[in-house]
Amino acid sequence: MSNEAGTVAGAGRLPEGMGGLAKGLAIIEAFSARRTRMTVSEAAKSSGTSRASARRCLLTLAELGYLEFDGKYFRPQSRLLALSAAYSGPRSLPQLAQPFLKAARDELHESVSLAVLERDAALFVARSEAERLVTTGISLGTRIDLYCSATGRVLLSAWDEERVAAYLDGAKLEARTKHALVKKTALREAVRSVRKRGYATTDQELEIGLRSIAVPVMDSRGAVVAAMSASASSARVSIAQMVKSFLPVLKANAVGLGHLVTSAQD
Repeated sequence: MSNEAGTVAGAGRLPEGMGGLAKGLAIIEAFSARRTRMTVSEAAKSSGTSRASARRCLLTLAELGYLEFDGKYFRPQSRLLALSAAYSGPRSLPQLAQPFLKAARDELHESVSLAVLERDAALFVARSEAERLVTTGISLGTRIDLYCSATGRVLLSAWDEERVAAYLDGAKLEARTKHALVKKTALREAVRSVRKRGYATTDQELEIGLRSIAVPVMDSRGAVVAAMSASASSARVSIAQMVKSFLPVLKANAVGLGHLVTSAQD
């Protein structure tokens, strides 16, 4: 038996397909709250597999959407985190977020949502609805392109300039309304503005009559783990009013959630 096969939970004693599964699971288990990204070499060492096997497993997991790859590092995506959601109880992100979303909703009297990055989209994983509903098309499980939403631009702001440029080069940029930003230069500047200000707004870009504001949810390391957002009718609230009234409420609840996310990781 090879050293690799013996290390990976007896993979050498399993049929070829099951041996591959065992190696893949060893790679997944190598990620942790303190090891949130790995190179091929690091994954091979941590999981006890060969570099070639680790690379095949990582690329397969990335192709399936469980990991993302930036050319050097592999990072877990929400689809991988969802595998353990049924066992994480109150420690799962949507459950941790719900009291904060409700508190923000009750103070703002508008619907408040939480989204995470899933490949090249914002995936909405938690939401607290206001009594007066604004037609946004947003519900649990909704995916929205990163470039066209306040939530997406907050998630994009965690990326460096090179990665943002690569994303925009590969994205199909379509205007949903006459107010939408679709030029790459304008979108890059919008993302830079989010990094500088710490929040994003969109004014009738997704839907005529709808304005949105979003802030990052960050863990203790300063990593963006999600985006918290609120939307309102343009007939009721201006962007200036959102920044003045909505922003402090969203920031306070995003910080509170970030502290819980950090505690749950420890």
